[in-house]
Order: sequence, then C-alpha cells, then structure tokens
Amino acid sequence: MENLKNIWKPELYRIQMEAPLPKRIPCETCPDRPEFYGKEYHGIMGHKEATVILENEHNGAFLIRKGNKTNDFYTLTWRFNDKIHHYKLYYDGTHYIKEKRYDTIYDLVADGLITCHMELKAQHILEMINSRTNYTESPYVTLNRRKLKTLSNIQQASNKSSPINKTENRNFTTVDSTVKPVFDLTPMSEDNPLLTKYSKSHTFKVHTFKGLNWCELCANFLWGFTAQGVKCEDCGFIAHTKCSERVPNDCVPDLKKLRGVFGIDLTTLLNAHSSTLPFVVRKCVNEIEARGMDSEGIYRVSGFADEIEALKMAFDKDGEATDLSVYSNINVVAGTLKLYLRLLPVPLITYEVHPKLVRAIQVKTQPHQIAMLRECLDSLPPAHFNCLQYMVQHLHRVSLQAEVNKMSAHNLSTVFAPTLVATPPAITDLAFEIRALQMLIECCPQIYYGNK
Repeated sequence: MENLKNIWKPELYRIQMEAPLPKRIPCETCPDRPEFYGKEYHGIMGHKEATVILENEHNGAFLIRKGNKTNDFYTLTWRFNDKIHHYKLYYDGTHYIKEKRYDTIYDLVADGLITCHMELKAQHILEMINSRTNYTESPYVTLNRRKLKTLSNIQQASNKSSPINKTENRNFTTVDSTVKPVFDLTPMSEDNPLLTKYSKSHTFKVHTFKGLNWCELCANFLWGFTAQGVKCEDCGFIAHTKCSERVPNDCVPDLKKLRGVFGIDLTTLLNAHSSTLPFVVRKCVNEIEARGMDSEGIYRVSGFADEIEALKMAFDKDGEATDLSVYSNINVVAGTLKLYLRLLPVPLITYEVHPKLVRAIQVKTQPHQIAMLRECLDSLPPAHFNCLQYMVQHLHRVSLQAEVNKMSAHNLSTVFAPTLVATPPAITDLAFEIRALQMLIECCPQIYYGNK
C-alpha cells in the first residue's frame, strides 16, 4: 500500500488557505444604490478617491463604485499584494467573470482574491501542472484499473449460473462455516472486457465542486470557489481544465458505479451522506473493538495488502452493507481504517491546526497543555472534530489493554501521527506531533469530558 501514501498533493490547498479574505468597506449613506450591490457601493467616485479610502486597509479590502455618470458599467476596487487594483464588473442576473458565476459580489471577490493569490504564489506549481502532467503516471490510473478489475470480477460472477464449488473457486473462502466472496485483485489482463468495451472521449463539462476536490490526473487541489475544473458526465473523472486536455479517449462509464468514499474530503462526504461520522471509521472501529482489542500489535502489525485493497473496494462498492466478518485477520480491518484516514485529502488534524498543536505541547505544565489542546480541537471543522474525537476515544480504549496488546498510548501515537496530523513535507521529525497525540490519548477523559 506504500504507493497510495502520497496520492494527494496539498501544496495548492495550503497556498489557497493563505489568500486574503474579503473585507467590505461600507458606505452608509449612498443614494441610487443598485439593487444587486450592498453597502460596499460608494456611488460616483474616481480611482484616486477610491485609492485614498483603501490605502491604509489590509489586503482583501474592497469597494464598488461608478467612475462617472456616463459609464454603463461599475468598477470593483480592491487592495491586493499591497497595491490598489480596479476591475470592470458584469451582471445579468448573477455576477460573472467569463464562465464563472456568483450569487453575491462577496463570493466574486473571495474567488478573485484566491485566483490572484494563486497566480502570485503558486505560479511554479501551475506551470508544472500545465507542462509536465503525465497521464500514464497519474495515481488515479492505477486506482481506476483496480476498480475496473473489481467490476469485471463482479460482472463475471453474476454471469455464472452454475453452483459455486468452494474447493475449485479461489475467489471464495470459508469463515465461520459460511461461504463468503473475497475480491480477486490480481493484475488486470489486457483483454479485460471492461477495459476494451469502451473507446470513447470524455464528456467534460465545467463544474462547480462543493467542498474540497483534487484533480484525478495530476493529484493537485482544484482551487477556487466556483468552476474550479471539469467533470466527465459519463464516468465522473475530475480534472483541471488544462489537465483534461491531456486525458486520452478512455472514458469508462462503469467507473461511475465505484466513485467510492476513499480519498473524498471528509466534510464533503459527510454532507453528502447526512452523517456526522464516516461509516468506514465506525464499522472498522466497531469490528476492532469486538474482536481485536487483545490482538498483539493491533494497528502496528500490517495486514495483507491485497486483502486491505479488497476491503477498500468493498467499502467503495457496498458502503454500509460491507461485511467485515469475511476478513478473519483483524489487522486487515485495522489496515483499511489507517488507509482511509491516510487518503483523506485534508487529515483529521488540519494544516491550520497543526502549528497550534505543536505550540500547545511545548508548554510546561500538563493543565496548561490540556487547556491549549482543547482550544486546538475547538478550531477544527465539525466533521474533523467529531471524527478525531471518535478515533482518540477508541485509541484510548485500546491503550487501556496495552498489557495484552502491547500498544501503549506512545506506540499508538507513533503509528497514527503521520496519518492524523497534517504536516508540511519538509517536516520529517514528528516528535512534537507524537507527543501531542499521545497526550490526547492518555488524557482523553480530561480533554473531551473535563474529568479530573
């Protein structure tokens, strides 16, 4: 599973998070304000006067004006990169810039600030994406081929009308005297029917993605608030507009059946499922607590990679209905849970919270550490807060049986720190992150419940 560790490239996401936020500069008494603008409209105003108003404001400050009475357009003036900039505005029922449309002028400004910030700070990455992206090296090519293999196995199994002979069919195994199917994930043959069935171009359409999404070709973040990229209407392939020009004519609509849950932003996934906790985490934790708490080296001992991949595919295909009892080796379940958490585009402890976590663990007294850790947790997005709490409480229960399973809070934090904490690539020494996670596990009752 090592080749799956670095699918997502977080650099563009981190750069976007550093973009200035819009700050509306209001005008309380302005006559003849258009109905599609609010108090940010300042009426008839030249660029020199607008510059004076914004020159002492922070980057992101903006106002809207009309240059003179004869103009048939309005002007957006904002401060960015410590300079004042002016842009024409367009409105035909919604605010728009080329193919991008916005419900409010605030959304337009927020997206525009991100665009300018990315062009300023991430130009080297954007140029690399446009010039070096190689489809054959795309991590999603590997993932999609595995999905195709799974679909092919399912299709072939459904076409068999003869009774199953468990002594002759290697795709089935006996668990608790019940015959259960196990996915065969051998390498795809070139004559796979699903691979050769389709030879068609993708039907890419400009798409506005809700939540966080990553390009399936280059694995970089789809930045911006609206029209961030394109999506194939037939197979669901997601890409930057430029990246989509490099994708060959290999659209496979069957892949839409296996879009799955792994590698999806946590908040986006939970909103889509109207849930507060991902079912992969809940089902794996329940299974481990039912039959794996006394397993020596739980979470440290690796399960078989092909079985972990099979369980991942089962979760992607069957969702809540996935039967974990098929997998007699509990380390397969534990490994799949770690894989799910590792493939989250934004880890449970986010990039914004990471430096706060490091500062918290460096204070001298434990009560002060606990207080600062609580502040860190409170600043997490709700989806991340809830899932992290669930995981920490589970790991705390695992650590209580360390005498049997040999997994103390320190051992567990050493295993999980690289997975749960969002750290920049330059950081290789995770000593502070391990200490912080160990504190969360050991002091779980005090941190989450306020117990003495």
